[in-house]
Amino acid sequence: MAGALAGIKVVDLSRVLAGPWASQLLADLGADVIKIEKPGSGDDTRQWAPPSLPDGRAAYYLCANRGKRSLTVDIAQPAGQEIVRRLVADADVLLENYKLGGLKKYGLDYDSLKAINPRLVYCSITGFGQDGPYASLAGYDYIVQGMSGLMSITGPSDGEPHKVGVAVSDLFTGLYAANAVQAALIARARTGAGQHIDMALFDCSLAMLANVASNWLVGRKTPPRLGNAHANIVPYQVFAASDGHFILACGNDKQFAEVCRLIGQPQWARDTRYVSNPQRVANRSQLVPLLAMAFRHHPREHWLTALDKAGVPCGPINDVAEAFADPQAQARGMELAMRDAEGREVPMVGCPIKLSGTPVEYNLAPPDLGEHTEQILRALGYAEGDIVALRHNGTV
Repeated sequence: MAGALAGIKVVDLSRVLAGPWASQLLADLGADVIKIEKPGSGDDTRQWAPPSLPDGRAAYYLCANRGKRSLTVDIAQPAGQEIVRRLVADADVLLENYKLGGLKKYGLDYDSLKAINPRLVYCSITGFGQDGPYASLAGYDYIVQGMSGLMSITGPSDGEPHKVGVAVSDLFTGLYAANAVQAALIARARTGAGQHIDMALFDCSLAMLANVASNWLVGRKTPPRLGNAHANIVPYQVFAASDGHFILACGNDKQFAEVCRLIGQPQWARDTRYVSNPQRVANRSQLVPLLAMAFRHHPREHWLTALDKAGVPCGPINDVAEAFADPQAQARGMELAMRDAEGREVPMVGCPIKLSGTPVEYNLAPPDLGEHTEQILRALGYAEGDIVALRHNGTV
């Protein structure tokens, strides 16, 4: 069965995470993604190991490059630039994450390629966008997490600021980019014209602050770092049982009343200091220690069972191994094993998108460097002698 994006050709000049994350999602949805890599070294993440498979492909590289074909091209050489132009002539999308103006000197910028293919959707991913005072700066997820305010709200209230455990600025930018690409393709279906998409890690990181950003915009009060607590809801955080920690996500007054009943303090739900969520937020420093003391009297499983039965949202804190072993993760196909062209097994995280009519198909494992170079060049009309010459001079 053809995927939702079957027939869409994507030329992917991006590397590391934000761009490859976007192109992997497009590939999962059925697009033909051609990953262009530098001969000899390829995507930086191929060397970001350990761990890696026995054949040397790093786990980091594997996480973002499923469903693609790898073509090695040295775009600094005129012959390499010509290969990209031939690819773009009938492509639908080009993704790139070079520094501002980095592709213009090769004639691979938007204006140059638009002249070849006016229908091209050209998506640029940078740290700070195509304009503004920081446009020329390199963008790194860690630094952007700090600059965007995300780290200022992450970590314990009495400790240093923390980054999130994965590169969320890169990942969210990749997701926003994939959405933008599909929106531009829909717009092209109406207008016949492609367009330039300008994505910035910094912009996306500010956008993903969500309610925390809204709190500041409305209240103009700098949000504090609350550790595992919630800025707008109480109690909504981690608590310690007698044998470990669990999450309590109490979202309304009825649920709070159930919590009070379970811990043997039903009167707290009628206390004017705690009767509604705004009061509980205002009196957080009084209420939370009382709850913490009550939860220490029984083991984690006791509270999870009781809270769940009472209809109060709660959950365990799993490590990664426990999360993948969870029956729900197994039932949803979130762990899978692919086979590459040589029959080698490649463990992967499944795509979370479930489409009833055009389901995700896992057709290509993350490729070896340059695995599809000859196949793609032949399709572009290069003869065998041409390919040998391109390899000889290091173009591919």
